[in-house]
Parts: sequence; C-alpha cells; structure tokens
Amino acid sequence: VSACVHHNKTSRHHLVALFAYLNFGNLRYFYFMITAFIYIVIVVVNTSLIVIICMNRSLHEPMYIFLCSLFVNELYGSTGLFPMLLVQILSDIHTVSVPFCFLQIFCVYTYGSIEFCNLAIMSYDRYLAICCPLQYHTRMTIYKVGVFIAVIWLYSFVKFLITLSLNIRLTLCGNVINSLYCNNYLVVKLACSDTKVNNIYGLFGIVLTVLVPLLPILFSYMKILKICFSGSRQTRQKAVSTCTPHLVSLLNFSFGCFFESRFDMSSVLRIILSLYFVILQPLLNPIMYGINVYVNNKYYLPSDFCLLKILTLVKIKYNIKK
Repeated sequence: VSACVHHNKTSRHHLVALFAYLNFGNLRYFYFMITAFIYIVIVVVNTSLIVIICMNRSLHEPMYIFLCSLFVNELYGSTGLFPMLLVQILSDIHTVSVPFCFLQIFCVYTYGSIEFCNLAIMSYDRYLAICCPLQYHTRMTIYKVGVFIAVIWLYSFVKFLITLSLNIRLTLCGNVINSLYCNNYLVVKLACSDTKVNNIYGLFGIVLTVLVPLLPILFSYMKILKICFSGSRQTRQKAVSTCTPHLVSLLNFSFGCFFESRFDMSSVLRIILSLYFVILQPLLNPIMYGINVYVNNKYYLPSDFCLLKILTLVKIKYNIKK
C-alpha cells in the first residue's frame, strides 16, 4: 500500500489513492449490499418513469419531457459514481487510475451542471404555465423543449471538457486525496506544474455553473410569487401544488452541493454528506414526482391555469361576485 501512496516530487503518478475509505473489515459485504441496493433502486425508479413518459402519449407535454431529461441525468450521474464505489468497498487498496479519475470528475461535474440547468428550465416552464397560460403552447413548443434540453446538455459537456483538457496536461506529483471519489479541486492540488490557468477557469466555471441557472430561477419565482399574491385563492393553491416538487428538488440539490464543496473527509458524517447530492437527489426526484404526477394527480398542466385565467377574466368583465 505504501508504494501506491508514496509522494514523489519528480515523477508522474499513474494511480490516485482515495484515503476517505474506512476499514470496514467483514462489514464491507454489508455496506456493499446496501450501496448496490440503493443503486438498483435509482436505476429502476428512474428508468420506469422514463418509459412511462415515453410510452404514454398524454404525457408528451413540455414539463414531462423536461422531467424525462432530469431522470436520464439521474441515471447518468449515479452511474458515474456507484460502480466505482462498489468496487472500492470490496477492495483492500483504494486506488484508481488517473485517466479514470479524470473521467469520473467529468461525469460527476457534468451531472451537477445538467441537474441545475434542467431545474432552471423547469422553473421557467412553471412561470409560463402559471403566469402566461393563454400563450403557453405558443411560447413553449415541443421544438423549443428539444432545443432547451440539447443546449443544457451541450453547454454542460463543453464547459467541463475544457476543465478536463486543462487537467490532463497537469503533472501530478502527489497521489493521495482525502475523498471517496475523484474531486477536481483535490486532484488539481496534487499537481506540481503551473495551475494558474486551471484556477482562473475554475473560478469562471463556478460563476457560470451557479449564475446561469440562478437567473431564470429567480426571475421565474419572482413572477410566480407576484401572481400568487394578486391572483385568486384557487390559482394560489394550484401554483403552490405544482411548484412544491420543483422547489423541494431545487433546495435539496443546492443543499447537497453546498456540503459536497465545503467539507473535507474528516468524519463519517462528512463522508456521508459528500455523497448526499449524488445519492438522495436521484432517489428523491423520481419518487416525489412519481407520487405527485401519477398517484395523487396533483401536477397541474397549463390548461388548468388557462381555465382559471378565463374564469377570472369573465368575472372581471361581468363583475361576478364569488
């Protein structure tokens, strides 16, 4: 093991050692089964909802297509992490090759970017459905939905391909990171070559990753809140009902990303929190949206708000009292 983690100031390392894994002993098989079970549940529930949306023509609405993109991303992100976790739990020496480490960084970080951007587009879709129901189907066509989804995925991939290309050129003089999986910041810290460009682009990338999705989210919910305060009680109830799953998902993901970026691996709690956004988010989204959409039927389409809008206009025109 010592040969794998030895720091050499002059040679280039080909393995990265992950030092956050605890010595589980014989309990490793128990933790392996738990982790495998979580991964299987994530795959089954997300795949099931993707199939349901694709097979049911009545669900070929913009919001459900955005949900389908969200569920595909949950599969993508969890697949970028769980297989390696399962291998490492059973392994005696917790190392990964440098190319695989860079690949995992790319998968996990693009997953986070796509998730946040997808939630931003969904908030804009809710704004159009609630605030502009009469113009919804002209402003949010299936073609525009496809363009939005393509831009989200392409934007995230291109942004982190640049990060990947900057990382590959680095010479790693250390090979120990205190994490369960490859983290871009920790890997760049191992470099003995110049990382100035990486650091500048890293800060620029953080601003892009946070600011680009945050602006449409803030704009959309400011408009929705304005409608809620000025609209009828029924409009407020439907707006709250249809926005609650999205807000819960958004807050949960933001909470998970905060802990992933803030903490080093110095305790069991912090190890768990570092995996929060890649484990709970892919579980929470399909279960929460599945219950709301397919069981309780509480997810309102633009037609519901359109009807409320028409009724409100009729009441105003003819001065009809409640």
